[in-house]
Amino acid sequence: MPGPRYLPLLLLAPAIAIFALLTLYPLGRGLLLSFFVTDYGLDGALFVGTENYSELLGDRFFRRATWNTVVFTLLATVSEVGLGLMLALMMSRSFPGRRFVIPALVAPFVLSTMVVTAIWSAWFHYDFGFLNNLLRAAALPPVEWLSDPDLAMLSLVLVDLWQTAPFAFLILLAGLQAVPPEVYEAARIDGASPRQILLTITLPLLTPHILLAALLRCIDSFKIFDKVYALTGGGPGNATETLSMYVYRLGFRFFDVGLASAAAVIMVVIAGLLAAIYVLKIVGGQSHVG
Repeated sequence: MPGPRYLPLLLLAPAIAIFALLTLYPLGRGLLLSFFVTDYGLDGALFVGTENYSELLGDRFFRRATWNTVVFTLLATVSEVGLGLMLALMMSRSFPGRRFVIPALVAPFVLSTMVVTAIWSAWFHYDFGFLNNLLRAAALPPVEWLSDPDLAMLSLVLVDLWQTAPFAFLILLAGLQAVPPEVYEAARIDGASPRQILLTITLPLLTPHILLAALLRCIDSFKIFDKVYALTGGGPGNATETLSMYVYRLGFRFFDVGLASAAAVIMVVIAGLLAAIYVLKIVGGQSHVG
């Protein structure tokens, strides 16, 4: 029978084993493969050191995929957190039918991505799509939503906004409901206007929740793959090819696993840096204040 000193470690052992098997091993394997020219195994692989990383930095398709990923991440994160904040501010007040409106707003988030992309693929259709029918009704010309290189990325952002803005909305609504009502009552007694209450009370108290929603959406948007794969396949041309699509293309179409692993390692490092910024600036700052 293990003593009390080792009991917590024994209880954590199954979770640690699963974490090591499903997370640490794939990461370590990917890092190892990134130093080789290989297909799917190390048998007959050629060790090339950091040449894969050097080749990536000189590859214009990798640079384009990185730029597309950054653009999508910024546009999606800002728009989703912004819309989520506006919805949370509106839904934080009581009004008739509120209990029906909130589930309706959250409904897109509970749909699978394949269902969402199927819906929007129909809406984006040039001849029969809902969006182009609206444009025709307004006496405007129809638009090639997914075939126009200048609009394809914005179309993907629109789809992601529709599906995942409710996620940010839920986080921010929970933050608003956690603010004590007495704070608002005291501000009103002091003569604060609604605008002053918003800028000096609501937003400062909601800042940690806004940053949390932004971090989670930033990381999730950075690794976007499913919507790109289902709607554009990275096209037209390379207009919507993200880093995840780039890794998929290298690894599963061209079977260059070494180069794909190097690109995946770079993605992991960037995502880790984003998470580290949140931990150091937000969680660390709150601990210091506490």
